[in-house]
Amino acid sequence: MKFFISLSRLIDALNEKIGQVISWALLLAVLICAGNALVRYVFNTSSNGWLEIQWYLFAAVFLLGTSATLRRNEHVRIDVVAGRLSKRTQVWIDIFGFTCFLLPMAILILYFSVPYAMESIENQEMSSNAGGLIVWPAKLLIPCGFSLLTLQGISELIKRIGFLMGLVEASAFEKHAATPEEEIEAIKRANNLTQ
Repeated sequence: MKFFISLSRLIDALNEKIGQVISWALLLAVLICAGNALVRYVFNTSSNGWLEIQWYLFAAVFLLGTSATLRRNEHVRIDVVAGRLSKRTQVWIDIFGFTCFLLPMAILILYFSVPYAMESIENQEMSSNAGGLIVWPAKLLIPCGFSLLTLQGISELIKRIGFLMGLVEASAFEKHAATPEEEIEAIKRANNLTQ
């Protein structure tokens, strides 16, 4: 089990790093969107390429950021009933959800998206819009994102099983929400770095 726990930590570190990097894509998408709108209204011109790169960046944020969101346990869930149950029961519910829903769905989408992306790469597919971009990088995001999500689902499953065996603390998979005091301290540190 130690090997699997080490593997889980490796997957967590990979998805956390990708999540940090891809978070910048959102800022880039917003800047491109604002710049494109400014150019369109000031110079009365625009480009489909700029619109499409925004879509690609948003797709990257959602597809590549999903695994980091799962790792941080910040995904949408309904804890009205489960929140009142014991931690062990909650872990069993998570195991059931990962094995019966998340992993089969992610593997199925991965199975169908690989040939879809490969065909686009082989054909060097281009956008049908005038001035549009190549399409295959966006289609390649689908299998990449679901590969990362599958890996993170396996990592979460390992952590839950490790918890049941007494080898992993619940803090390894619980939501790590910052307290208001921690958020204020982080803002102060960020302000000190910029001054």
